[in-house]
Amino acid sequence: MPTPAAPSRTPRRTGALISVLALALALVATACGGGGTTATTKAGAKAATTANRLEPLTAAPHPKLPATVTSADGHKVTVKKADRIVPLSGSLSEIVFTLGLGEQVVARDITATFDQAKKLPVVTRNHDVSAESVLSLKPDLVLAEKTTGPDEAMQQIRDAGIPVVVMDPAQGLDDVGTRIQAVADTLGVPSAGRELTKRSEQRITAVQKKIPDAAKKEKPRVAFLYVRGSASVYLIGGAKSGATSLLEAAGAVDAGAASGLKTDFRAITSEALAKAAPDAILVMTKGLDSVGGIDGLVKIPGVAETPAGVDRRVVSVEDGVLLNYGPRTDQVLRSIVDQLYGKGSA
Repeated sequence: MPTPAAPSRTPRRTGALISVLALALALVATACGGGGTTATTKAGAKAATTANRLEPLTAAPHPKLPATVTSADGHKVTVKKADRIVPLSGSLSEIVFTLGLGEQVVARDITATFDQAKKLPVVTRNHDVSAESVLSLKPDLVLAEKTTGPDEAMQQIRDAGIPVVVMDPAQGLDDVGTRIQAVADTLGVPSAGRELTKRSEQRITAVQKKIPDAAKKEKPRVAFLYVRGSASVYLIGGAKSGATSLLEAAGAVDAGAASGLKTDFRAITSEALAKAAPDAILVMTKGLDSVGGIDGLVKIPGVAETPAGVDRRVVSVEDGVLLNYGPRTDQVLRSIVDQLYGKGSA
């Protein structure tokens, strides 16, 4: 989700669905916790969880500023200081902390739920930024996503003379290093960015090397479902959901994309699920909880008739990290691999 990584881009959806989806995004933002995964695989193995405490680089870097970077909104921004940083998403906070600059972060978005950030004041919910709350902390740098808004609030921060650097969203594993490096360059620690990128990519590769050979020959079909029972949101992910790259890295096939869904998300129908024919279903942990666990998930029309529904083969990963594509993506990938193929395969 980009942040959180949840559905946000389907050109064919109706206005009503957009409204419901906006509510779903708000629910994700407020529900992104660091709790453990509770779903079980067909074999009954407990799902691996991502650590809720980040692992910063061993040596804290020393920023070399000023640094001039090109923001994703097209503006050239010169960063003169990075002593008081406000990242406006959990994903960006994660990168800053893992680079070793967590002590300079003075506030957090509600989606930054990892242990090191918990005591920081919450000043925004990414899509609902309070300019007054941000400015009250006297930041010397604000990091934002392309989805951060409203525009009026962001402009108010800029008008106060605060440098605002907007980051491109991550869409897949290839963006892990790019996004880390963009944040590192902005903070004046490019060498730390290269070190963290190398570490992250090495760990992802190590997980992939332990995918069972049998799975590589007959790849499981996995459908990414975005569900929020309390808001009656039930969607199946397609080629642009953000999950395709992650599933492929886990040795699986994105069933939604393979069935012909070329956009990001579409409302779940029995016909769509039958065409996708997933062997397993990937969901966010809070979403699974919202429908009453696996028992509730298989009651969604069409799910019980799929191979995944028959076998009750469900993979769940914490909302706040599933589609971040950042320093903890190797843990997300390991969790998916463990649940798909059995604990100990990675």
